[in-house]
Amino acid sequence: MDYKQAGVNIKLGDDASKILYNAAKLTWKNRPGLGKIFTPNQSFSGIRVIDVGGLPKNTVMCMNFDGIGTKVEIAQRLNKHDTIAYDLLAMTCDDAVMNGGEPIIVGSVLDVNSLKGNIQAVQQLAKGYIGAAKEAGVAIINGEMAELGHHVQGIGKFNYSWSSTVLWVAKKERLFDGSKIKPGQALVALKETGFRSNGISLVRKILGNTKDRKLWLQALQPSRIYSKAVCEMFGGYNKPAKAKISGVAHITGGGIPGKLGRVLSRANLGAIINDPYNPPEIMKYCIKKGKVSEKEAYKTWNMGQGMIIVTSEPEKVQNIALKNNLQAKIIGEVVKQKNITIKHLQF
Repeated sequence: MDYKQAGVNIKLGDDASKILYNAAKLTWKNRPGLGKIFTPNQSFSGIRVIDVGGLPKNTVMCMNFDGIGTKVEIAQRLNKHDTIAYDLLAMTCDDAVMNGGEPIIVGSVLDVNSLKGNIQAVQQLAKGYIGAAKEAGVAIINGEMAELGHHVQGIGKFNYSWSSTVLWVAKKERLFDGSKIKPGQALVALKETGFRSNGISLVRKILGNTKDRKLWLQALQPSRIYSKAVCEMFGGYNKPAKAKISGVAHITGGGIPGKLGRVLSRANLGAIINDPYNPPEIMKYCIKKGKVSEKEAYKTWNMGQGMIIVTSEPEKVQNIALKNNLQAKIIGEVVKQKNITIKHLQF
Protein backbone atom coordinates (compact mmCIF):
# COMPACT_ATOMS: atom_id res chain seq x y z
CA MET A 1 0.00 0.00 0.00
CA ASP A 2 1.20 3.54 -0.71
CA TYR A 3 0.20 7.14 0.16
CA LYS A 4 -1.92 7.44 -2.99
CA GLN A 5 -3.96 4.38 -1.99
CA ALA A 6 -4.52 6.03 1.39
CA GLY A 7 -6.22 8.94 -0.40
CA VAL A 8 -3.38 11.45 -0.82
CA ASN A 9 -1.91 11.99 -4.29
CA ILE A 10 1.36 13.89 -3.91
CA LYS A 11 1.60 14.72 -7.65
CA LEU A 12 -1.94 16.12 -7.70
CA GLY A 13 -1.12 18.08 -4.56
CA ASP A 14 1.94 19.59 -6.24
CA ASP A 15 -0.10 20.43 -9.35
CA ALA A 16 -2.77 22.16 -7.28
CA SER A 17 -0.14 24.02 -5.25
CA LYS A 18 1.47 25.28 -8.45
CA ILE A 19 -1.91 26.58 -9.66
CA LEU A 20 -2.42 28.55 -6.46
CA TYR A 21 1.23 29.70 -6.41
CA ASN A 22 1.00 31.05 -9.96
CA ALA A 23 -2.24 32.81 -9.01
CA ALA A 24 -0.53 34.30 -5.95
CA LYS A 25 2.39 35.59 -8.07
CA LEU A 26 -0.05 37.58 -10.19
CA THR A 27 -1.19 39.43 -7.04
CA TRP A 28 2.28 40.60 -6.00
CA LYS A 29 2.01 43.62 -8.29
CA ASN A 30 -0.80 44.87 -6.01
CA ARG A 31 1.81 45.88 -3.39
CA PRO A 32 4.73 47.65 -5.12
CA GLY A 33 5.78 49.49 -1.91
CA LEU A 34 5.21 48.17 1.58
CA GLY A 35 4.36 44.51 1.19
CA LYS A 36 6.52 43.93 -1.89
CA ILE A 37 7.25 40.19 -2.02
CA PHE A 38 10.69 38.75 -2.70
CA THR A 39 11.56 35.13 -3.46
CA PRO A 40 15.09 33.79 -4.06
CA ASN A 41 13.79 31.23 -6.56
CA GLN A 42 10.70 30.54 -8.62
CA SER A 43 9.67 27.33 -6.87
CA PHE A 44 6.14 27.20 -5.47
CA SER A 45 7.66 25.72 -2.30
CA GLY A 46 10.38 28.38 -1.97
CA ILE A 47 10.50 30.93 0.82
CA ARG A 48 8.78 34.28 0.27
CA VAL A 49 9.53 37.39 2.29
CA ILE A 50 8.10 40.91 2.39
CA ASP A 51 9.84 44.26 2.49
CA VAL A 52 9.10 46.07 5.76
CA GLY A 53 11.98 48.51 5.59
CA GLY A 54 11.42 52.23 5.98
CA LEU A 55 8.21 52.07 8.01
CA PRO A 56 7.26 55.49 9.40
CA LYS A 57 7.44 56.16 13.12
CA ASN A 58 4.32 55.05 15.06
CA THR A 59 3.46 52.37 12.50
CA VAL A 60 1.76 49.39 14.14
CA MET A 61 1.03 45.94 12.77
CA CYS A 62 -1.61 43.29 13.41
CA MET A 63 -3.35 40.30 11.81
CA ASN A 64 -6.96 39.23 11.26
CA PHE A 65 -8.18 35.67 10.76
CA ASP A 66 -11.45 34.42 9.26
CA GLY A 67 -13.02 31.94 6.89
CA ILE A 68 -15.95 31.55 4.51
CA GLY A 69 -18.04 29.34 6.74
CA THR A 70 -20.87 27.36 5.17
CA LYS A 71 -21.11 29.52 2.05
CA VAL A 72 -18.74 26.97 0.50
CA GLU A 73 -21.62 24.49 0.55
CA ILE A 74 -23.54 26.67 -1.89
CA ALA A 75 -20.49 26.79 -4.18
CA GLN A 76 -20.24 23.00 -3.93
CA ARG A 77 -23.94 22.60 -4.67
CA LEU A 78 -23.57 24.63 -7.87
CA ASN A 79 -20.06 23.34 -8.70
CA LYS A 80 -19.10 27.00 -9.08
CA HIS A 81 -15.97 28.05 -7.21
CA ASP A 82 -14.70 31.14 -9.04
CA THR A 83 -16.19 33.76 -6.69
CA ILE A 84 -15.73 32.30 -3.24
CA ALA A 85 -12.31 33.98 -2.82
CA TYR A 86 -14.08 37.35 -2.76
CA ASP A 87 -15.90 36.21 0.38
CA LEU A 88 -12.64 34.91 1.85
CA LEU A 89 -10.78 38.21 1.41
CA ALA A 90 -13.77 40.38 2.31
CA MET A 91 -14.03 38.76 5.73
CA THR A 92 -10.42 39.52 6.64
CA CYS A 93 -9.48 42.66 4.67
CA ASP A 94 -12.67 44.52 5.55
CA ASP A 95 -12.12 43.70 9.22
CA ALA A 96 -8.67 45.31 8.91
CA VAL A 97 -10.02 48.69 7.80
CA MET A 98 -12.68 48.48 10.49
CA ASN A 99 -9.78 48.89 12.93
CA GLY A 100 -8.08 51.65 10.94
CA GLY A 101 -5.52 49.38 9.30
CA GLU A 102 -4.43 48.88 5.70
CA PRO A 103 -4.37 45.21 4.64
CA ILE A 104 -1.21 44.32 2.74
CA ILE A 105 -0.49 40.57 2.74
CA VAL A 106 -2.79 37.52 2.77
CA GLY A 107 -2.11 33.85 3.42
CA SER A 108 -4.63 31.02 3.46
CA VAL A 109 -5.28 27.42 4.47
CA LEU A 110 -7.29 25.26 2.07
CA ASP A 111 -8.42 21.85 3.35
CA VAL A 112 -10.01 19.60 0.71
CA ASN A 113 -11.49 16.13 0.76
CA SER A 114 -9.66 15.02 -2.40
CA LEU A 115 -7.95 16.57 -5.41
CA LYS A 116 -8.71 13.61 -7.66
CA GLY A 117 -10.77 14.90 -10.56
CA ASN A 118 -10.94 18.36 -8.96
CA ILE A 119 -8.04 20.30 -10.47
CA GLN A 120 -10.48 22.36 -12.55
CA ALA A 121 -12.22 23.43 -9.34
CA VAL A 122 -8.86 24.50 -7.89
CA GLN A 123 -8.30 26.58 -11.05
CA GLN A 124 -11.63 28.28 -10.39
CA LEU A 125 -10.55 29.06 -6.82
CA ALA A 126 -7.30 30.53 -8.17
CA LYS A 127 -9.16 32.71 -10.69
CA GLY A 128 -11.24 34.20 -7.90
CA TYR A 129 -8.13 34.65 -5.74
CA ILE A 130 -6.54 36.89 -8.37
CA GLY A 131 -9.59 39.09 -8.86
CA ALA A 132 -10.36 39.40 -5.14
CA ALA A 133 -6.78 40.35 -4.27
CA LYS A 134 -6.83 43.10 -6.88
CA GLU A 135 -10.12 44.44 -5.51
CA ALA A 136 -8.73 44.41 -1.97
CA GLY A 137 -5.36 45.87 -2.94
CA VAL A 138 -3.39 43.06 -1.29
CA ALA A 139 -0.75 40.54 -2.30
CA ILE A 140 -1.07 36.83 -1.58
CA ILE A 141 2.20 35.58 -0.14
CA ASN A 142 1.50 31.89 0.36
CA GLY A 143 -0.94 29.23 1.44
CA GLU A 144 -1.23 25.71 2.74
CA MET A 145 -3.34 22.97 1.22
CA ALA A 146 -4.08 19.47 2.50
CA GLU A 147 -6.15 16.50 1.38
CA LEU A 148 -8.06 15.31 4.44
CA GLY A 149 -10.41 12.70 2.99
CA HIS A 150 -13.65 12.10 4.91
CA HIS A 151 -12.70 14.68 7.51
CA VAL A 152 -13.90 17.32 5.00
CA GLN A 153 -17.44 16.68 3.81
CA GLY A 154 -20.20 18.54 2.00
CA ILE A 155 -22.29 18.44 -1.17
CA GLY A 156 -20.91 17.26 -4.51
CA LYS A 157 -17.51 15.71 -5.11
CA PHE A 158 -15.24 18.65 -4.23
CA ASN A 159 -15.60 19.55 -0.56
CA TYR A 160 -13.37 22.07 1.12
CA SER A 161 -12.91 24.56 3.92
CA TRP A 162 -10.98 27.78 3.26
CA SER A 163 -9.69 30.30 5.79
CA SER A 164 -7.25 33.18 5.55
CA THR A 165 -5.06 35.54 7.50
CA VAL A 166 -4.37 39.15 6.57
CA LEU A 167 -1.40 41.15 7.81
CA TRP A 168 -2.23 44.84 8.18
CA VAL A 169 -0.38 47.97 9.19
CA ALA A 170 -1.64 51.26 10.56
CA LYS A 171 -0.54 54.62 11.79
CA LYS A 172 -1.05 54.43 15.55
CA GLU A 173 -2.97 57.69 15.75
CA ARG A 174 -5.34 56.58 12.97
CA LEU A 175 -6.65 53.51 14.78
CA PHE A 176 -10.40 53.76 15.35
CA ASP A 177 -10.94 53.72 19.11
CA GLY A 178 -14.27 55.58 19.25
CA SER A 179 -12.83 58.77 20.72
CA LYS A 180 -13.66 60.85 17.63
CA ILE A 181 -17.28 59.74 17.28
CA LYS A 182 -19.70 62.55 18.09
CA PRO A 183 -23.49 63.00 18.03
CA GLY A 184 -24.71 64.40 14.73
CA GLN A 185 -22.09 62.68 12.60
CA ALA A 186 -23.43 60.99 9.49
CA LEU A 187 -23.69 57.26 8.90
CA VAL A 188 -22.81 56.43 5.29
CA ALA A 189 -23.61 52.90 4.13
CA LEU A 190 -21.65 51.12 1.39
CA LYS A 191 -24.18 49.01 -0.45
CA GLU A 192 -24.09 45.20 -0.46
CA THR A 193 -26.22 43.18 -2.86
CA GLY A 194 -25.70 39.73 -1.36
CA PHE A 195 -25.38 37.81 1.90
CA ARG A 196 -21.60 38.14 2.37
CA SER A 197 -20.42 35.17 4.48
CA ASN A 198 -22.79 35.51 7.41
CA GLY A 199 -26.13 33.99 8.26
CA ILE A 200 -25.66 31.38 5.54
CA SER A 201 -26.77 28.51 7.77
CA LEU A 202 -30.20 30.18 8.01
CA VAL A 203 -30.23 30.77 4.25
CA ARG A 204 -29.47 27.10 3.58
CA LYS A 205 -32.17 25.99 6.00
CA ILE A 206 -34.76 28.22 4.32
CA LEU A 207 -33.83 27.22 0.77
CA GLY A 208 -33.65 23.56 1.79
CA ASN A 209 -33.33 21.22 -1.17
CA THR A 210 -34.80 23.57 -3.76
CA LYS A 211 -33.68 22.78 -7.30
CA ASP A 212 -34.00 26.41 -8.37
CA ARG A 213 -30.44 27.17 -9.51
CA LYS A 214 -31.27 30.87 -9.87
CA LEU A 215 -31.98 31.14 -6.13
CA TRP A 216 -28.75 29.39 -5.20
CA LEU A 217 -26.77 31.63 -7.57
CA GLN A 218 -28.23 34.70 -5.89
CA ALA A 219 -27.30 33.27 -2.48
CA LEU A 220 -23.74 32.63 -3.74
CA GLN A 221 -23.27 36.20 -4.98
CA PRO A 222 -19.77 37.24 -3.86
CA SER A 223 -19.16 39.79 -1.15
CA ARG A 224 -18.10 43.27 -2.14
CA ILE A 225 -14.66 44.16 -0.83
CA TYR A 226 -14.55 47.68 0.62
CA SER A 227 -11.03 47.85 2.08
CA LYS A 228 -9.31 49.58 -0.84
CA ALA A 229 -11.91 52.38 -0.96
CA VAL A 230 -11.98 52.86 2.81
CA CYS A 231 -8.16 53.06 2.96
CA GLU A 232 -8.36 55.83 0.37
CA MET A 233 -10.83 57.64 2.63
CA PHE A 234 -8.75 57.66 5.82
CA GLY A 235 -5.36 57.49 4.11
CA GLY A 236 -4.30 53.97 5.01
CA TYR A 237 -1.07 53.78 6.96
CA ASN A 238 0.88 56.59 5.24
CA LYS A 239 -1.14 58.56 2.67
CA PRO A 240 -3.05 61.82 3.23
CA ALA A 241 -6.62 61.33 4.41
CA LYS A 242 -9.27 62.33 1.87
CA ALA A 243 -12.21 62.32 4.30
CA LYS A 244 -12.67 62.64 8.05
CA ILE A 245 -13.71 59.24 9.37
CA SER A 246 -14.45 58.57 13.05
CA GLY A 247 -15.36 54.88 12.86
CA VAL A 248 -16.09 51.95 10.56
CA ALA A 249 -18.55 49.10 11.09
CA HIS A 250 -18.18 45.95 8.98
CA ILE A 251 -21.70 44.52 8.88
CA THR A 252 -21.25 40.79 9.28
CA GLY A 253 -22.58 38.41 11.97
CA GLY A 254 -24.84 40.31 14.35
CA GLY A 255 -25.93 42.71 11.61
CA ILE A 256 -26.22 46.45 12.09
CA PRO A 257 -27.29 46.24 15.77
CA GLY A 258 -24.31 44.08 16.68
CA LYS A 259 -21.55 45.55 14.56
CA LEU A 260 -22.49 49.25 14.45
CA GLY A 261 -23.58 48.98 18.09
CA ARG A 262 -20.12 47.72 19.05
CA VAL A 263 -18.41 50.63 17.27
CA LEU A 264 -20.69 53.27 18.83
CA SER A 265 -20.50 51.71 22.30
CA ARG A 266 -16.87 52.82 22.50
CA ALA A 267 -18.22 56.39 22.65
CA ASN A 268 -21.35 55.50 24.67
CA LEU A 269 -23.52 56.63 21.76
CA GLY A 270 -26.25 55.20 19.55
CA ALA A 271 -27.76 55.77 16.13
CA ILE A 272 -30.97 56.48 14.28
CA ILE A 273 -31.13 54.90 10.84
CA ASN A 274 -34.16 56.12 8.93
CA ASP A 275 -33.13 55.52 5.29
CA PRO A 276 -31.25 52.22 4.98
CA TYR A 277 -30.71 50.44 1.70
CA ASN A 278 -33.39 47.88 0.93
CA PRO A 279 -32.26 44.28 1.36
CA PRO A 280 -31.38 42.37 -1.83
CA GLU A 281 -34.17 40.43 -3.53
CA ILE A 282 -32.79 37.06 -2.41
CA MET A 283 -32.82 38.34 1.18
CA LYS A 284 -36.43 39.47 0.81
CA TYR A 285 -37.28 36.04 -0.58
CA CYS A 286 -35.68 34.28 2.39
CA ILE A 287 -37.40 36.60 4.87
CA LYS A 288 -40.80 35.80 3.35
CA LYS A 289 -40.27 32.08 2.75
CA GLY A 290 -38.61 31.49 6.13
CA LYS A 291 -41.05 33.73 8.02
CA VAL A 292 -38.08 35.62 9.46
CA SER A 293 -39.11 38.69 11.44
CA GLU A 294 -37.66 42.02 10.32
CA LYS A 295 -35.93 42.41 13.67
CA GLU A 296 -34.35 38.96 13.42
CA ALA A 297 -33.26 39.67 9.83
CA TYR A 298 -31.46 42.85 10.89
CA LYS A 299 -29.64 40.89 13.61
CA THR A 300 -28.62 38.12 11.20
CA TRP A 301 -27.88 39.64 7.77
CA ASN A 302 -26.43 42.90 6.45
CA MET A 303 -29.81 43.86 4.93
CA GLY A 304 -28.12 45.78 2.11
CA GLN A 305 -25.41 47.64 4.05
CA GLY A 306 -22.06 45.86 3.89
CA MET A 307 -20.15 48.58 5.70
CA ILE A 308 -21.14 51.73 7.57
CA ILE A 309 -18.81 54.74 7.80
CA VAL A 310 -19.13 57.22 10.67
CA THR A 311 -18.08 60.57 9.24
CA SER A 312 -18.39 64.34 9.45
CA GLU A 313 -17.71 64.57 5.71
CA PRO A 314 -20.32 62.31 4.10
CA GLU A 315 -20.09 63.85 0.63
CA LYS A 316 -16.37 63.11 0.41
CA VAL A 317 -16.97 59.53 1.57
CA GLN A 318 -19.70 59.04 -1.03
CA ASN A 319 -17.52 60.46 -3.82
CA ILE A 320 -14.61 58.15 -2.99
CA ALA A 321 -16.97 55.17 -2.86
CA LEU A 322 -18.38 56.08 -6.27
CA LYS A 323 -14.87 56.39 -7.68
CA ASN A 324 -14.28 52.80 -6.51
CA ASN A 325 -17.50 51.54 -8.15
CA LEU A 326 -19.35 51.31 -4.84
CA GLN A 327 -22.79 52.70 -4.11
CA ALA A 328 -23.04 54.79 -0.96
CA LYS A 329 -25.58 57.00 0.75
CA ILE A 330 -26.37 58.61 4.12
CA ILE A 331 -28.66 56.26 6.03
CA GLY A 332 -28.79 57.97 9.43
CA GLU A 333 -26.80 59.71 12.14
CA VAL A 334 -25.12 59.23 15.49
CA VAL A 335 -27.23 60.22 18.52
CA LYS A 336 -26.72 60.55 22.28
CA GLN A 337 -29.15 57.74 23.14
CA LYS A 338 -27.31 54.43 23.30
CA ASN A 339 -29.90 52.42 21.35
CA ILE A 340 -29.71 51.54 17.66
CA THR A 341 -32.99 52.45 15.97
CA ILE A 342 -33.58 51.23 12.42
CA LYS A 343 -36.78 52.75 11.01
CA HIS A 344 -39.34 51.63 13.58
CA LEU A 345 -37.19 48.91 15.18
CA GLN A 346 -35.21 49.53 18.35
CA PHE A 347 -32.25 47.41 19.47
